Amino acid sequence: MGLIKGGINEVIATTAFNAAPIGIHYRDKTASMIIFSGSHTAKNVERDGWVVANLVHDPVLYVRTAFEDLPRDAFVEEPVAGRTMYRLSGAGAWVAFTATVERKTNDAMMVRLTQEKEIIEEVAVYPVNRGFNSIIDATVHATRYRATRDPVLKGWIDYHAGIVRKCGGKKELEALELLMGYISG
Repeated sequence: MGLIKGGINEVIATTAFNAAPIGIHYRDKTASMIIFSGSHTAKNVERDGWVVANLVHDPVLYVRTAFEDLPRDAFVEEPVAGRTMYRLSGAGAWVAFTATVERKTNDAMMVRLTQEKEIIEEVAVYPVNRGFNSIIDATVHATRYRATRDPVLKGWIDYHAGIVRKCGGKKELEALELLMGYISG
C-alpha cells in the first residue's frame, strides 16, 4: 500500500454520507479495521461492502466526526470499482476499499479491507505536532468516556488536554474546546 502504512493509521472513514474517525490496521500486507456494532459505519459497511479512508490534517474535523454527523455537502461522490463511494471534500488524500466483514460479535465487527483506489488530492507537509496527536488520543478516550463515564478515561482525556494546551496550535485548541463540550454534563 502507498498511503496506508504499517501500524494503526488514524483516518476519518466515510461510508454513505457518514464519517467517523477509525484506526485502519496495516500489518503483514493486510489492512483491516474494527467497527463498533450498531454504529452508522458498521451498518453501512455491512450493507454496502466499502469504506473510504480519508487522510485529513484537521483536528476539529476528527472531533466533530466522532460526535456528530456532517452535512451531505461535506461528501464528494467517487466512482470506484464499479460502484459509487463517498469521500470527504476536504481530504488531502483518500484510499477506497472493498470491505468484507470477517467476524462479528455483539460489540464489534472485524473488517478486512482490500484497496481499490488511492488518490492524493493535495501535497502538504506537516511537522509532528504533539498537540494534534493528543487530540486524536483524547478523542478516542472521549468516545468511550461519554458512554461509560469511567474516571480512568477522564484522567487520560485530561492528560492529553494538558499536552494540547502546551503543544497545540490554534486548531488543536479549538478542537480541544469542542471535545470538552461534547463530554461535559
